[in-house]
Amino acid sequence: MEHNEIKPMTNRQDNLSKEFLTIVEAAKYLSISESALYKKTSNKEIPYYVPGGKKIYILKGDLDNWVLSGKVNPVSEINLETERYLSRNSKIQMSC
Repeated sequence: MEHNEIKPMTNRQDNLSKEFLTIVEAAKYLSISESALYKKTSNKEIPYYVPGGKKIYILKGDLDNWVLSGKVNPVSEINLETERYLSRNSKIQMSC
């Protein structure tokens, strides 16, 4: 029974070390359903590869970049950017 408990962890570690993932592996990696991932590929939200025209492969780095692209900045960071923008623009207007 210990062998069965170790196998899922080994599969998970194998998936983490792979560069290209299948739809099933990529869905597990993102913790979303396969159908949600198929929808994202058909909407071209996530880059994918179809060598031979049948099975879909996704580069793990592309998944990481997709997740990172959805960053929501905290209010403090937005306020800081606003202050920087206003400071730059007020200097430009004063010099004109």
